[in-house]
Amino acid sequence: MRLIFLCTAILFNSICSCAQDIFKGYEHLFTAPLQYTIYHAESPIKIDGRASETAWQQAPWSKSFVDIEGKAKPLPRFDTRVKMLWDESNLYIAAELMEEDIWATLTKYDTIIFYDNDFEIFIDPDNDTHHYFEIEINAFNTLFDLYMSKPYRNRGKLIMGWNAKGIKKAVYIDGSINDNSDKDKRWTIEMAIPFADLKQDSISTPVPVNNDLWRINFSRVQWEINKKDKGYEKKKNPETNKPLPENNWVWSPQGVINMHFPERWGYAQFSSANSGDEKKSFALPIAEEAKKYLRLIYYKQVDYIKANKVYAKDLKALGMPDKIVLSNRQAATIKLLSTGTNYSSTIECLSGKWEISDNSKISMK
Repeated sequence: MRLIFLCTAILFNSICSCAQDIFKGYEHLFTAPLQYTIYHAESPIKIDGRASETAWQQAPWSKSFVDIEGKAKPLPRFDTRVKMLWDESNLYIAAELMEEDIWATLTKYDTIIFYDNDFEIFIDPDNDTHHYFEIEINAFNTLFDLYMSKPYRNRGKLIMGWNAKGIKKAVYIDGSINDNSDKDKRWTIEMAIPFADLKQDSISTPVPVNNDLWRINFSRVQWEINKKDKGYEKKKNPETNKPLPENNWVWSPQGVINMHFPERWGYAQFSSANSGDEKKSFALPIAEEAKKYLRLIYYKQVDYIKANKVYAKDLKALGMPDKIVLSNRQAATIKLLSTGTNYSSTIECLSGKWEISDNSKISMK
């Protein structure tokens, strides 16, 4: 019996060691996404930009935003954080953006708001990396909303025809806008996003229930600015006379300078508990660990086809094993079916079976 146990332990450690090695070179895409529990709002929320209701006061703040690439870059100059709540009709979001010089220029709905300093919301309700929504807002309370059927990397197109018609939004300015004679403190945002508006391509987002898991991330675009006359202008590169690159600060780091990697967004889990109730521990399903191996295959296939003009036809060519042991010690089997021009890959364990294809979408089989 002792010999059997020893052999099993050696096999388990060997597989775990292999699992670590296969991520070499891709570690920046597999840092653990942040997690947030969205509690139920037990009383009505007034959208005035202040988020002053008791339910808001009892809701936890997120961690402060970091650079989009994560720990490899310096911390942001100004602090940013968010809160979330929900009820049977809306997802509520409150954000606080510390800022000494509040600046905005855009006032027309559905203009590209990130040309100003802005706050951005990304929502993938079914966690498949497709069919997701983006909402941007600036200090003038000007909104830009769009829908993506799939990420740009998979030839997705920006669909501005989607509008969050029922959205309620407000911005509160603790200071002044476009006045460089004073030092501002912050601007705060409050939104109510109707679940009924999160639909497109005949796909509707159902009202969440307890323990439902969404992928969500938040971004703050921050430009370098100079004082000019009584207001501000973007700093420019003296050689090109073009604005300096913007800073991208996010809640859950992406690992790349690209918000359109939905699999890198944070996890948001809905709780039926009210915000004033005892806080619940976040429960991440084992499925999310299993899916990361499929995403690794996707990233490796992207690199493989660039180098070889075709997709790899077997796991060995990608340096991938056909068996993995998950953290709960469930054994999982990985398979790859490839013609060279397209492929699909599955991972299966006792908890379920999932598939990814060359369009990066993950589905349960």
